[in-house]
Amino acid sequence: MTIIHAFDDASEEVFRASQVVAPIEDFPETVIVAYSRVKFEHLVKTYPTEQIASINTACAEVTIHRIEYEGTVFSLYLSLIGGSIASAIMEEVIALGGRSFLFFGSCGVLDGDILEGHIAVPTAAYRDEGTSYHYLPPASYIEIPTADRLVEVLAGLEIPFHTTRTWTTDAIYRETRGNMKKRVNEGCRVVEMECASTAAVAVFRDVEFYQFLYGADSLHGDEWDPRTLAEVADEGNAAIGDLALKIAKRLG
Repeated sequence: MTIIHAFDDASEEVFRASQVVAPIEDFPETVIVAYSRVKFEHLVKTYPTEQIASINTACAEVTIHRIEYEGTVFSLYLSLIGGSIASAIMEEVIALGGRSFLFFGSCGVLDGDILEGHIAVPTAAYRDEGTSYHYLPPASYIEIPTADRLVEVLAGLEIPFHTTRTWTTDAIYRETRGNMKKRVNEGCRVVEMECASTAAVAVFRDVEFYQFLYGADSLHGDEWDPRTLAEVADEGNAAIGDLALKIAKRLG
């Protein structure tokens, strides 16, 4: 039996996140999730915040904060990278009381028209990872049903963006030219490591899932171009972090 046959909805989990963490009274149900430490720190330093919980993994503590923006309160945390751990943390935040998740992080660009910092809205994610197959029946893609709503919000904010399929992969150093060509031919203009996994958790646990991505390195040309991927500080940190708050405000 291969990983695509892993979905089992006929029996219960051995243990659940609700056995690891307890619900928090008045937990802000709309949750903003950053994948960039610098952008997360910008939000914590710029807006009124208060730590309200923490999730302890074997390698790092994930702190959960209450953050206020224009009179509205949200939850905020910095996720670890990769679909498996991002999904596990998401499960525990759902158990704390999270019901609507807005994820934002960088992506590799497969289309030269998407420049550094440009916003992409995934409409579907190619499931080149393992986690989603434990949450949903096998399929090549998972559709993102909230993409249209996110597009409306960005249009209302007059923020330029692209809509696209995304390629979610576990293996950042095994993104081969052949596989990239297949994904591009299917409509994937970006690649990242979490969207299919966390979207699958949202579908299975019946919570809302939104995701926007911003262009970082480029795989479009003959040679890989890191662009701003390795830069700790860049001009987009404040703008993209602030954008996440503006979107969350309008999604509520």
